[in-house]
Amino acid sequence: MNSAITGCEHPAPLRGDGVLSSHSDGQSRKKDGLPRSTSSNHLAYDILDIPPWYICIFLGIQHFLTALGGLVAVPLILAKDLCLQHDPLTQSYLISTIFFVSGICTLLQVLLGVRLPILQGGTFAFVAPSLAMLSLPAWKCPEWTFNASQVNTSSPEFIEEWQKRIRELQGAIMVASCVQMLVGFSGVIGFLMRFIGPLTIAPTISLVALPLFDSAGSNAGSHWGIAAMTIFLIVLFSQYMKNIAVPVLVYGREKKCHTTKFRLFQVFPVLLALCISWLLCFVLTVTSTFPSAPTAYGYLARTDTKGSVLSQAPWFRFPYPGQWGLPTVSLAGVFGIIAGVISSMVESVGDYYACARLVGAPPPPKHAINRGIGIEGLGCLLAGAWGTGNGTTSYSENIGALGITRVGSRSVIVAAGCVLLLMGILGKIGAAFATIPTPVIGGMFLVMFGVITAVGISNLQYVDMNSSRNIFVFGFSIYCGLAIPNWVNKNPERVQTGILQLDQVIQVLLTTGMFVGGFLGFLLDNTIPGSLEERGLLAWTQIQESEESTKASKVYSLPWGIGTKSCTSSRVQCLPFWPRLEHGGKGAGRASQLTLCSQDSSGEHQKGAAETRM
Repeated sequence: MNSAITGCEHPAPLRGDGVLSSHSDGQSRKKDGLPRSTSSNHLAYDILDIPPWYICIFLGIQHFLTALGGLVAVPLILAKDLCLQHDPLTQSYLISTIFFVSGICTLLQVLLGVRLPILQGGTFAFVAPSLAMLSLPAWKCPEWTFNASQVNTSSPEFIEEWQKRIRELQGAIMVASCVQMLVGFSGVIGFLMRFIGPLTIAPTISLVALPLFDSAGSNAGSHWGIAAMTIFLIVLFSQYMKNIAVPVLVYGREKKCHTTKFRLFQVFPVLLALCISWLLCFVLTVTSTFPSAPTAYGYLARTDTKGSVLSQAPWFRFPYPGQWGLPTVSLAGVFGIIAGVISSMVESVGDYYACARLVGAPPPPKHAINRGIGIEGLGCLLAGAWGTGNGTTSYSENIGALGITRVGSRSVIVAAGCVLLLMGILGKIGAAFATIPTPVIGGMFLVMFGVITAVGISNLQYVDMNSSRNIFVFGFSIYCGLAIPNWVNKNPERVQTGILQLDQVIQVLLTTGMFVGGFLGFLLDNTIPGSLEERGLLAWTQIQESEESTKASKVYSLPWGIGTKSCTSSRVQCLPFWPRLEHGGKGAGRASQLTLCSQDSSGEHQKGAAETRM
């Protein structure tokens, strides 16, 4: 299939052979005979662009590193309540399994789900109900498992102790995931979208990152010098040096080996900052500059604090469904995880809109949202079957990385999914990435969470913020989304109804800031009188309608012509998650072909080429 070429700005233009060609520094392109400078809001790669394969690999690794902290944190948080605090080898197995399943779910989401460049990974929304379930008297770890001298990690007794707990988690996650698939594929979530506007989305997205300031600050506070250097490097590369073209050596069919200029700092700011900070920590560890006492300040900046995981992990290990045994199910676990599913769905819908804004895509239509939530439910089912001890959801950290790198190509996320699959199989290499020092991860998260918060607030541009109604709705939702979870976390004993399962559901919901803020925004926005224009729904709807038949059909349609060239019967079109035919049925299939950016022989954009802006 010959791809047509549409406009977008690359760090360096692409030639026909896919090699980055050189360009003159400071020379602006022209439009209508007038020079036009490159805007700081231009994307390096649009969602429909396909960067060269080597760029995709490096960017995929960068996304993997961005998600690494969350992916590794979930199994390590659960380790104590699974009786695994003295079994680092099994912990590495859980980490490899969550890598592998996250890779599968990422590929499913990008290819068949919402089709936005969103990485899938373990969700913290499931951690609270999981810990609540494991804290029940029937599932508390025996006292002898807390004493390292009494734990024999290879004994059948110890293996059964932790495996029966993770099997209980597996069963609860698998049953709860069926609810998420039902809500997604039945179109319930798409139906609710007609009542969800900017005043619901803005507090939801903002509260994804705002409550995490404590954990990000704690990680960075393990050594503020290293964290500050990581932040400085990310900001330096992504904001101040983004337009600097670095000479690189490339190989092409025409010119063979030659040099070209590439905006390295704009595309790889996070990866470069992590590598430099990691290397500095390694040098300071080898030279014994960092303290060796575990309780001393700066110890977590050492690169050998997790050396036991690296030394004991096997080189190759293939995770498989049911590797811990047959899952079991209890009512308390299912109700608790369902509360996590609700929070995860609310967060994911907000992530879809945030990601679409950052990559220059139109807001996702209902069928794409239905499909995305349904595929996330399928991902949770797979995570439960494989035994990660957790589900999967869209990763907000990687959406923040999209805003910093300005690379919105979903081909990069496909590469990231393949990297996750590989790391899940190569246990030794995956464990090596787990040795990234804690303050480096904390510094990266501080930058990412700031970007996510700003993206959430930017949705208010569609709303009349001169209206006292809208100011109240947004301000009250944000404040309650911070205050109520903080109070419930400090006073869990006050939330008691006498029914344990109901208490768990209420506690999980009220301690999830994005659920509290999003629910209040949804309730107040739909009950307090206000015009459609004042609420931002008019502009919101116009944007969706204006781009529904053009770029939206390319971004959110299924691959390989499904729904446009094949499977176009009226019965299939009635499915809530199936893409709608636009302007003439099968003829619209041509609009869903993948397109790239192009230039004519003079280096100017072809006439009619569209510009992609954030």
